[in-house]
Amino acid sequence: MIEVDGVSKVYRAVEREPGLSGALRSLWNRKTRDVAAVTDLHFSVAAGEAVGLLGPNGAGKTTTLKMLTGLLHPTTGRLRVAGHRPQDREVAFLGSIALVMGQKQQLIADLPATDTFLLHRALYDLNRTTWRATVDELVEALGIGEEVSRPVRTLSLGQRMRCELAVALLHRPTVLFLDEPTVGLDVEVTVALRAFLARYRARTGATLVLTSHDMGDVGALVERILLVDRGRLRFDGPIDGFRARFGSGRRLVVRGADLALNDLGFVLEGAQRWVATVPVAEANGLLARVLQRHPAADLTVHDPPLDEVLAAAFGEGRRT
Repeated sequence: MIEVDGVSKVYRAVEREPGLSGALRSLWNRKTRDVAAVTDLHFSVAAGEAVGLLGPNGAGKTTTLKMLTGLLHPTTGRLRVAGHRPQDREVAFLGSIALVMGQKQQLIADLPATDTFLLHRALYDLNRTTWRATVDELVEALGIGEEVSRPVRTLSLGQRMRCELAVALLHRPTVLFLDEPTVGLDVEVTVALRAFLARYRARTGATLVLTSHDMGDVGALVERILLVDRGRLRFDGPIDGFRARFGSGRRLVVRGADLALNDLGFVLEGAQRWVATVPVAEANGLLARVLQRHPAADLTVHDPPLDEVLAAAFGEGRRT
């Protein structure tokens, strides 16, 4: 479904000295330098697969997503999405994809979402009966029956994002690109959106590519991780493989009243929850010390959470 073969994206940045004199000199003697946003990416995504494109800020995630949707052209390399070159922006290609960006909107602020639904039907030349059935299905599934008739500017962020998803899915795309879809949303709305997207993919078999800094999104929606750092692909594999590669430790959680574990390296989270992440070789010894001090404590051992694993992966990349 998606093929990325040796893709790079290089921008030409203008450099100038500060102040008015620097601005004037740059008019006649402009200095530029090449900045590589993405370098020699190679990966493929099968039809129906759910992939998380992860990395720190400035890693090249959004640039990659924009090239996959045809908004940017690669400097070198070859891209194929659903059998098309994205940069050609063919009608058939645009009808097969959808892009949802949490920090940008396609809805018109002063109009209700229903007007954008009508515009979407015209732009994609959708059959009226099929379009109407899809609208009703999405409105019910997303719980936006009242919101779609109100001006978009009067909606909360969570309501607007649900309407954005409805618009993006009206033409039933086979490839769905999500860029930080839950950014800024409260917990209740975030959980609801994740559940909807998981059900939608299970029902339609759509291919999903997600970028997010919220590891809850990643854990709930994707099965495979592509880790990009400084424009280069550093890891490509399943989530379990990602944990095994970068999550070299155990997370100990101790619950109980009147505990004092800070001297053992634990951090208090909430009122009665002490947490520590330690190397595997040290886990048993620390468990014994905790139980010796508090025999009745409720103690569990887990793999480190995904956000800690990701932070470790970023740190290793910077050291490398």
